[in-house]
Amino acid sequence: MTVRDPVSAPDASGRPRRTTRRFPLFTRDTARPEGGGRAAPGDAPAPARQWPILSVLLTVGAGLLLTALDQFRLGTLLVGVALVAGAVLRWLVRDVGMLAVRSRFTDIVTYGGMGLAIVMLALMVQPKPLLEIPFLKDTLHFTVDS
Repeated sequence: MTVRDPVSAPDASGRPRRTTRRFPLFTRDTARPEGGGRAAPGDAPAPARQWPILSVLLTVGAGLLLTALDQFRLGTLLVGVALVAGAVLRWLVRDVGMLAVRSRFTDIVTYGGMGLAIVMLALMVQPKPLLEIPFLKDTLHFTVDS
């Protein structure tokens, strides 16, 4: 038996010594993300196996199309909502296929944080913002007056 990684080599009873998914400092390979399995059985057609990422990408595509058609606020709002939906899918669905890029926690924080930031910015777009944050106006005046 050849052992590529002596840290995770099995002990005398056959169990690996190291059961963590983390790798040493210098890695030669990457771990498959948790939940990176197919979202549907293997005999299902490819789009059905990857429905989580396809739903997020189609929603983002629709948002970008709306943005290109001069519906900026609605389009960017749709892009942000799609990313938040991706975070919710990553949290609730066990196997999400290609939507799983990193660990579950990192994916949820990344998708959710970026989605919320885009939604907040879409709500603050001028003219006639739907959301006004008072301290931002003061911050702008402070930086311009200095």
